Amino acid sequence: MKRCPALRNLSNEHHQGLVLAKRAKRAAGTEDAQRVWQEIRDRFAAELEPHFRAEENGLLPALERIGKAGLVQQTLDEHTELRRLVGENSAPAMTGFAELLERHIRFEERELFETAQQELSPAELDKLAH
Repeated sequence: MKRCPALRNLSNEHHQGLVLAKRAKRAAGTEDAQRVWQEIRDRFAAELEPHFRAEENGLLPALERIGKAGLVQQTLDEHTELRRLVGENSAPAMTGFAELLERHIRFEERELFETAQQELSPAELDKLAH
């Protein structure tokens, strides 16, 4: 999907999220699970948490202003659940995190970002880029 410049960085960051999800799925239930889970937690703090905050402080308020409360709430709910799962130390949490992160990224790419591109004004989109 072609992304407008304002959303390009957020969209590009999703690739790393998908890499993390795949890694978590592969490691769950293996001897390396604890080590990989800690690496994922570290990367979550360094990469995904700032990504979530950028969306929560810029994109989501802009979408809320144009009446997209349902999309905003789904995004916030999924961010909350991902934060909860990454704080747990269990194989089911690791698997759940991987599955939700993958679904969440697909939702953002296919619905959230598409809606933003189609319905936010050029001025609103420009504000997101800065």
